[in-house]
Amino acid sequence: MSNFDVAVIGSGPGGYIAAIRLAQLGFKTAIIEKYANLGGTCLNVGCIPSKALLDSSEHYHNAESAFETHGIGLSNLKVNMKQMIARKADVVKQNSDGVSFLMKKNKIQVFTGVGSFVDAHTIKISGEKEEQITADKIIIATGSKPSSLPGINIDKKRIITSTEALELTEVPKHMIIIGGGVIGLELGSVYARLGAKISVVEYTDSIIPTMDKALGKELQKVLKKLGFEFFFNHKVTGASTKGKAVTVTAEDKSGAAVEFNGDYCLVSVGRRPYTDGLNLEAAGLSTDERGRIAVNDHLQTAVPHIYAIGDVVRGAMLAHKAEEEGVFVAEVIHGQKPHINYNLIPGVVYTWPEVAAVGYTEEQLKEAGRKYKAGKFPFLALGRARASMDTEGFVKVLADEQTDEILGVHMIGARAADLIAEAVVAMEYRASAEDISRMSHAHPTYSEALKEACLVATGNRALNM
Repeated sequence: MSNFDVAVIGSGPGGYIAAIRLAQLGFKTAIIEKYANLGGTCLNVGCIPSKALLDSSEHYHNAESAFETHGIGLSNLKVNMKQMIARKADVVKQNSDGVSFLMKKNKIQVFTGVGSFVDAHTIKISGEKEEQITADKIIIATGSKPSSLPGINIDKKRIITSTEALELTEVPKHMIIIGGGVIGLELGSVYARLGAKISVVEYTDSIIPTMDKALGKELQKVLKKLGFEFFFNHKVTGASTKGKAVTVTAEDKSGAAVEFNGDYCLVSVGRRPYTDGLNLEAAGLSTDERGRIAVNDHLQTAVPHIYAIGDVVRGAMLAHKAEEEGVFVAEVIHGQKPHINYNLIPGVVYTWPEVAAVGYTEEQLKEAGRKYKAGKFPFLALGRARASMDTEGFVKVLADEQTDEILGVHMIGARAADLIAEAVVAMEYRASAEDISRMSHAHPTYSEALKEACLVATGNRALNM
């Protein structure tokens, strides 16, 4: 039986980053992954493949709707779904192969199979062969799986999750999406751009309900132009199939029965922590009512030498949050004192335009009774945006009324996923809105929108309006 300093269960962004950092710090490290390919949900059936399809579909959409304005003429434009899916698969393979290379480079031993606790220090690995290893310390990084609703049988053919939505070889005629969150809107965007009708059935009164309300309102306007239709305050009661037809039943705000008919139904109502098969009880662990493993501020579980990170613990289910926690735990084990500010973990929606945010929302500040000032700048007034025809969206900056410290940044617009990093840096170092407004930003760039919004937040007029 092999003994390791640290064993990591799960090879997603949290797990493999933790393993690499541990190896860099001199620990003998093992990583256990149930699937043949490393990288977890994010790399194989989440972040990476969805972005590959989003990019491909955006190219097609631009060719169909915008190239002529740019002076580019095309004829016989068509979608080749098989090639689109094949390209996506190649992107996934390259990334997975890259993680495998990093494991070898850092001398991390990889075990393929389902890892489960025999006791608090021993892990059984059930793969092609059954074996056991022991470790002084263990990190649980097993991620999450798509959630469902009562009355819905996900058949993975017509009633599908995000995993199956990444493998479709035809463009749906009418896709019904249950849930107006990030994943559903991103995948809905892919197929809307390719010609599908998209109907979003959402339980609450807005899309992306956890983000600043202004972002949801603006994104809804944009998606409507793509052909999305939205049904808010609807409680889904069931979904069924008959041949290639799908029927989704729901109740509207008044309690009246409503029916939606299409050829695919994407169930996108969030994700649940995945701890199935871990046999946590053998290690002295359990989960809470939401399936999460409880941890302290050092991400230690009730058993101090066992840690848990990523989607199986509290907080946002984001790949980059898991990565930060992976590094954090590795350095804690090494005796260092690392730091994570969870309020400064950015959130991104990879529609087009992209949506990104960090810090407090306007609704949170109002609820807390905190006095603040806001600055907003539209992409329509931005030279770079007009040049690229990406004029939809805005940047909104929220700053403390007295100190001018930036409390939140919310944006929807071209390259918002990249632009939000500047806001994170500024807020990590407690910059004021005036600080950003006085920093030189290259012209013409999209980043000028953040500078202009900060200028407005200071009480001055924007220079480009």
